Amino acid sequence: MANLRSLDLNLLVVLHALLEERHVTRAARRLALSQPATSNALDRCRHVFDDPLLERVAGEMRLTAKAQSLKEPLSQALLAISAVVETPQTNLTHIRQTVHLVMADQPGLAVMTHLLTKLSTSAPKVNLALLPWRSSKDALHRLENGEADIAISTFPALPPEFHRQEIGHEGYVVAMRASHPAVQKFNVDEWLAWPHIVVSGEGNIRGSLEEVLAQQGKARHVGAVVPNFTMIEPLLKATDMIAITPINCLSDTQSLAIFEPPTPLPGFSLHLAWHTRRDSDLVVKHVIETLRSFFQKEGNVTSVR
Repeated sequence: MANLRSLDLNLLVVLHALLEERHVTRAARRLALSQPATSNALDRCRHVFDDPLLERVAGEMRLTAKAQSLKEPLSQALLAISAVVETPQTNLTHIRQTVHLVMADQPGLAVMTHLLTKLSTSAPKVNLALLPWRSSKDALHRLENGEADIAISTFPALPPEFHRQEIGHEGYVVAMRASHPAVQKFNVDEWLAWPHIVVSGEGNIRGSLEEVLAQQGKARHVGAVVPNFTMIEPLLKATDMIAITPINCLSDTQSLAIFEPPTPLPGFSLHLAWHTRRDSDLVVKHVIETLRSFFQKEGNVTSVR
């Protein structure tokens, strides 16, 4: 018991983050600590356990065998301690932490507006950082490596180390400027006769529509690829381009012509996802619950995995 009395339990919190993140900078960001302070804590942990714990191998940090053996017992021990010392209604008003989210600009604006409004009361010292959007695959990678805490995107079935919750379903419309030449005789041929705008954070010229059209022996001409949905509407109004887009991405539908796609297109589900390592993070859990309440209010939440 002498060693336990002399051990700073906060050091175990830092060690827990280091073992999960396998990266000093990411652990520091997760704990709202400086990198030097986190590095110093790692040195102290190495002394306590008489083991390197984290080693650089082939250009990346890996856990030693000792660290692997500590990971699960340490996680369970900290959960047990938290259950003893935390009150059922945890007060988050004094906690300083940054929560990193990744999502496209739609629904990013509505989500961030809601979160900032709610957190200003429930957790005013919590910061939100919205990371640049690239793709669903990139968002999942950021959750995996700890760069992001929460992601909103379209995800297939995920591995067991992730949580995924369906929060909505979107369909597509065809949009163009109200005075577009195709408006008067809109049909599938007119639809495909004009250049299309595609949204892709990675600059991909091919989207899901290409597969649908290929099955029908048809193709479209992609005139522009843009990185976010907010660029669609100004480009539609200024050019003869056409876009396939969720209608929620359009703010001024009065100045646009909106049609149902002449070829049936499957919609897509929107998901809220996070890594299971965040289950013990009170602030991240609070942000997730705030997001859930927002989408439930909108009548969108349908399933949880």
